Amino acid sequence: MTGPTHHHPASCGGCCTQLKHFGVRLGEAAVLEEISLHVHCGELTAIIGPNGAGKTTLLRALLGEIPFQGELQFVHSGSNQQFGRPRVGYVPQRMDLDFSAPATVSDLFASVSQRQPLWLGLGRRARTEALCALEMVEGQHLLGKTLGALSGGELQRVLLALALHPLPDLLLLDEPVSGVDQAGMELFYRMVSQLRRNLDLSILLVSHDLAAVARVADRMIFLNRRVLADGTPAEVLTSPLVKQVFGMEFSEAEPGFVSRLPAHDSCPLPPPEARP
Repeated sequence: MTGPTHHHPASCGGCCTQLKHFGVRLGEAAVLEEISLHVHCGELTAIIGPNGAGKTTLLRALLGEIPFQGELQFVHSGSNQQFGRPRVGYVPQRMDLDFSAPATVSDLFASVSQRQPLWLGLGRRARTEALCALEMVEGQHLLGKTLGALSGGELQRVLLALALHPLPDLLLLDEPVSGVDQAGMELFYRMVSQLRRNLDLSILLVSHDLAAVARVADRMIFLNRRVLADGTPAEVLTSPLVKQVFGMEFSEAEPGFVSRLPAHDSCPLPPPEARP
């Protein structure tokens, strides 16, 4: 099988999350093996691959939900001093919530951000922080809405705001727009694209929608237990491996095709506060 296309990112003078010889075993089976990546701040990396390739397993390992072998560390900008594990934010494909209950977005923030009983509501400081997080996803108006009244796109924006509070070093998005309509999907991707620039975030995005993520990704990784291709979306989508695994050929994926696709990030988001 053809070897991986190698991505040559900027040197690690900037902040980055490093995976070295990263692997996951479930019983005797190697689900992921020998993954070595530098995920740079301000870079959106899309992870593609067939079903069972280990994409969600990779995210679960990064979240600390399952054990892994190898190294995972965060390096701060401007030095090689290592600060241990990165602080991780996560937006799942779906969340188990009781949408028949009268719980609001405010209650959801209260449940994850403060110790006082939920019936007391958000304290002043927690409410300000919740509004700031929602402002980053253009969702301040959603704070008082009940969860059952949210559209699919609105719910994913709320979950994105929760993932940004507190601001993570690494943001993981697992099929975040599954079941969201086209307008909601485009808005979500536009926001994510802006956030990674404005907040200098490292983002890993798992998706089966190759055309959509090619528009917003800086980098694409083709994963099937190992990293089989790593480069720009145009480089990876023209790899023979994509045709072999997905049974399709991206005839439009000649050099420069991504830059000609309509962008989702034409409307700027508010400037961020400094990273703590």
